[in-house]
Amino acid sequence: MAPRKVIITCAVTGSVHTPSMSPHLPVTPDQIAAEAIAAAEAGASILHLHARDPRDGRPTADPDVFMQFLPRIKQATSAVINITTGGSSLMTLDQRLAAPLRAEPEMCSLNMGSMNFALFPMLDRPKWQHEWEPKLLEATRDTIFKNTFADMETVLERLGKGCGTRFEFECYDVGHLYSLAHFRDRGLVSGPLFIQFVFGILGGIGADPDNLVHMKRIADKLFGDSYQFSVLAAGRHQMPMISIAAAMGGNVRVGLEDSLYDGRQLAKSNADQVRRIRSVLDGLSLDVATPTEAREMLALKGGDRVAF
Repeated sequence: MAPRKVIITCAVTGSVHTPSMSPHLPVTPDQIAAEAIAAAEAGASILHLHARDPRDGRPTADPDVFMQFLPRIKQATSAVINITTGGSSLMTLDQRLAAPLRAEPEMCSLNMGSMNFALFPMLDRPKWQHEWEPKLLEATRDTIFKNTFADMETVLERLGKGCGTRFEFECYDVGHLYSLAHFRDRGLVSGPLFIQFVFGILGGIGADPDNLVHMKRIADKLFGDSYQFSVLAAGRHQMPMISIAAAMGGNVRVGLEDSLYDGRQLAKSNADQVRRIRSVLDGLSLDVATPTEAREMLALKGGDRVAF
């Protein structure tokens, strides 16, 4: 029996953290490209990508901004490029789909339900670089991150069926697994599914090892051997939770979207976090999947069939 390979996903910038929180958060296309390429060189086989307005670092859904870094990353690395369809909880679905529909990537994220997605606890800072930062965080106090069944059907139809894109199904709670099983039962998705268990977002399931065990138990019951799971955990929970996930047979996600830290210090790069989890995987005698192996594990269409 061949040894199990672990897929490392790196989420390079996201839309959760703001420039005032870390000087190392990539915001310009140049910075996002450089950080993504370095993360791939460090061992990440999937790069999960958001875009930011290069003028002030706020999240943007503008396809023109995405296209300033997507081709450069593809040219410099063989990693799988995974584009967000979540964008930001303050964006409309049409905005969130604009870049993926232009790029037709191998993978996209797909959030499996509407939820409170609260970032306002991060407001406790003495000083902000940009006026938009505290406003964005405060807005999440009274905002629903909208992902209705109609929204999810739209993404599956337009991106999945229309572009041959497969998905990182982001499940923030147990009910999201049942929603995914509903789409499986209707024939709208098929294995091998790549399910990202998301822990530690206020409004979703907590970052507790017991919750990870429970999520895996329910996923096993619903999907049997037709899925791969990965784990991401917010903030200080990142490394402990993904280390447990690796020991349980899962894949892992790191990156400055999920945590700004490398140990007790601010992470100076995404690649630093990739290297840290690689050292954990080495200690567990686990091998890291190459991009080619990740494509085979997840039945992806190939980097030569994207539109960038």
